[in-house]
Amino acid sequence: MKKICYVIIPVMLIVVLNSCAPVYMCGDAKPAKQPSGWGKRLKSVVNERDRLCTDLAAKEKENEGLKKNLADLTDQFNVLTTKNNDLQKKYESLVNMSLSQTDKLSKALLAKSEELDAKEKLLSEREKTLEEMNEVIARQDSITKSLNNILRNALLGFNSDELSVEIKNGKVYVSMSDKLLFKSGSSAVESKGKEALKLLGGVLDKNVDIDILVEGHTDNVPIKTSVYKDNWDLSVARATSIVRILAVDYKIAPTRMTASGKGEFFPKAGNDTPEGRAKNRRTEIILSPKLDELMKLLNM
Repeated sequence: MKKICYVIIPVMLIVVLNSCAPVYMCGDAKPAKQPSGWGKRLKSVVNERDRLCTDLAAKEKENEGLKKNLADLTDQFNVLTTKNNDLQKKYESLVNMSLSQTDKLSKALLAKSEELDAKEKLLSEREKTLEEMNEVIARQDSITKSLNNILRNALLGFNSDELSVEIKNGKVYVSMSDKLLFKSGSSAVESKGKEALKLLGGVLDKNVDIDILVEGHTDNVPIKTSVYKDNWDLSVARATSIVRILAVDYKIAPTRMTASGKGEFFPKAGNDTPEGRAKNRRTEIILSPKLDELMKLLNM
């Protein structure tokens, strides 16, 4: 403190020296008795010196406190700087990780989007195929109904116990009894049966997109002749006879026809009555629109 007082007081000494008064330093004791002539100026200088020394001590104490605060703030700043650097590193790491995850998610989303597009395309193709199939089926149903009406009109001259025409499962069934077609135990077609086949052949010749299945059926009464071993053998022979007549006499393409013998195994009625056995002795001519177009769609 005395050193600082040496710096501040010289300015005041200039005034004091003019009166040749002695100078006291900060902390020096005042003399018991002041020399004469100092007057009021010396007293004023001493009081100012004391005030300045007191202010200086307060400023030095304040300065020490500020230094300590500065040191504390510097330490806090360093700690916060370290934390900030750590947080910055973590942030950058998270950003990089986020970008990596975003890239992965983007790729996964793109893959799913492409997969969805492929499935939508496949679904669209299947819907188109289904529409085409429905159109084909509708056209075939229309052909079947039209064929059914034509055959009913063409075969009106026959009794219901001799011949019937109906639609089942999208096909036209022309069922002819053995009363109309055959004598008992024979596969030779009778004249009235040939009349029915002639009318049928005329309709089939004009509708070339119709497939023909001829099925022979019998009752369960056993038969065994020199020509036929059993009812099954007889049913096959009867179906073959009708196919041959349609092919030879009415020029129906053999590739359109199939002959099948069912024997006694697919009865329409019970075989325990004469009426039931009569219904079972029949030949069914099953007519169905060609399925070539539909099969093409199914195999796409």
